[in-house]
Amino acid sequence: MMVEEEAKLESKSKPMVNENLRFGERALSAGGAAFISAVIVNPLDVVKTRLQAQAAGVPYQGSCRLGCFESNSTVAHDLRPSSSRGVCRITGSATVCSDHQYKGTLDVFIKIIRQEGFSRLWRGTNASLALAVPTVGIYMPCYDYFRNIMEDFTAEKSPSLTPYVPLAAGTIARSLACISIYPVELARTRMQAFKGTQRGAKLPGVWKTLVDAVNPVKGSSSNGQNYRMLWTGLGAQLARDVPFSAICWSILEPTRRSILSLMGEEPRAGSIIGANFTAGFVAGAVAAAATCPLDVAKTRRQIEKNRDRAMKMTTRQTLAEIWRDGGMRGMFSGAGARVGRAGPSVAIVVSFYEVVKYGLHHFHQQ
Repeated sequence: MMVEEEAKLESKSKPMVNENLRFGERALSAGGAAFISAVIVNPLDVVKTRLQAQAAGVPYQGSCRLGCFESNSTVAHDLRPSSSRGVCRITGSATVCSDHQYKGTLDVFIKIIRQEGFSRLWRGTNASLALAVPTVGIYMPCYDYFRNIMEDFTAEKSPSLTPYVPLAAGTIARSLACISIYPVELARTRMQAFKGTQRGAKLPGVWKTLVDAVNPVKGSSSNGQNYRMLWTGLGAQLARDVPFSAICWSILEPTRRSILSLMGEEPRAGSIIGANFTAGFVAGAVAAAATCPLDVAKTRRQIEKNRDRAMKMTTRQTLAEIWRDGGMRGMFSGAGARVGRAGPSVAIVVSFYEVVKYGLHHFHQQ
């Protein structure tokens, strides 16, 4: 019995040999991980957002072989994709060329590169970096902090609750990080969703995108109601990120500890990277697939340009609208790109974060 308890304690301690690190060191490790991940996976994020924006009614903007007029970049509420190939159809103020609608993940890649240029796959990278570095810099250290406190408490007071600690710690940490940096997330989604009409044209940056969200009509004055637009879709963001984080950490934490326990007595840099990358990839992919409908709802709310409609929309109403318009296919728009992005992203962030913490820990020891 004592041997079994010691084995459990040993397994518990393996991912946390560096718990004496300061918050600033943890934040630095997380920020570096977020930087690398954001640059690598940004093209998949652009693809996912384009597919979801198209499902929401944002028309394709590019040259049309059939001679269609270019459509504007506002969301036409009555715009629905046509099923007839090669047919141009006018809905409200937008002209849709169904021959040029996105048909899948690979199709989005091809059309963005051909119509807008290869560099446009990294559209919104500056917003992604401005979002990911501080968000992950808050998220990962807070997760460590809450997890350690909760595990110490449950181990002493209620051991049966210890397996649920990663779920609770991930939920709290993600909520804090999400609320703190949300306006930048809004800017990133809008920058990725709306396409330029000319190849190589300079598009608005993060600040200009946020200004346009607050003052869509040039010369209009800002008021408290306008600034509320910067938090449009926060409920949908939390509804997506909190379950994602809960599912992700519930899978990741026990998986990486199990892998590390099979690798030997003392974790090394290689085993830490391998265990965290494997666990992070699996956990990120599963959590992304499970929360895809909530991600679609979040995107639809963030790209809504009608002020009155945007302020009145709720996540529940948005999900009902998505189901009515597209059924199951609409609920999982961009699922392939989202899963393909989330798996590597979580794997890169977690493995880089943990190995840098490991290096800093040994640096302090020496």
